[in-house]
Amino acid sequence: MLLKKFIIIVTSFFVSHLTDAQDSLQISSEDLKLYPLLFQQTAAEYRALCYQAFNTARMRLDETLKQHPHEKNLAIITDLDETILDNSEIEAQKIKTGKEINYKDWINWLNKPDLPTVPGGVEFLQYAGSKGVQIFYISNRNVKGLQITLSILQKLQLPDADTSHMLFMSNDYSKESRRQMVMKDYDVVMLLGDNLNDFMKVFESRSINERLSATGSVKNDWGKKFIVLPNPVYGEWENALFNYQDADSLSVEQKIDKLKAVLKGF
Repeated sequence: MLLKKFIIIVTSFFVSHLTDAQDSLQISSEDLKLYPLLFQQTAAEYRALCYQAFNTARMRLDETLKQHPHEKNLAIITDLDETILDNSEIEAQKIKTGKEINYKDWINWLNKPDLPTVPGGVEFLQYAGSKGVQIFYISNRNVKGLQITLSILQKLQLPDADTSHMLFMSNDYSKESRRQMVMKDYDVVMLLGDNLNDFMKVFESRSINERLSATGSVKNDWGKKFIVLPNPVYGEWENALFNYQDADSLSVEQKIDKLKAVLKGF
């Protein structure tokens, strides 16, 4: 009888602790971005890739300026988020606290005196501006947030930090029409972005294979006219993984199942 009670007690103990362990291992959707965010914030390799991109951009710009020494109508189109401005602290804070960032929190963060930037980005744009190249900021930040973003660009002493050079999203998520507006009046010699949607409309809402194929079709432009910054946290590539289904409607388990289904092994 004593042995039976002992077995019951021991069994209950292990079942209870196993359940607690399983509960402690539960992860949220935000937790899926833990490693990508750590790569962006801590990996020297990430920093090196950014410097490599902007060093390449500077060399290509110098070549262009030598070929067109008297051209006064040259322009660069750049994205902002994860191309010039580093927003990784927002996603990181959500993971650390388990809470969504509200508008007040976001405004307080934007007003930080040392708002993080993508390594090498500010310096490159300042260099391009010093050479007389116009800089246009095409971002999918909402046009309602234009003024506060403008104040950030001015604080960073970025060239052409004025409303006439900032084309933000109002109704159309696609940047194509805004790019065409600039290209109509300027010779755009370079585009900077972390998302292939920043370069061509052909990448928008396309499957993984279609995006890969489109990338190869303009392979000679990468590192020349198109300069890509690394963004392992989010972007069109992430939407393609879920076939453009609303990922927020999926449980963590469903997300993991879908990601594993895309993963290639041998």
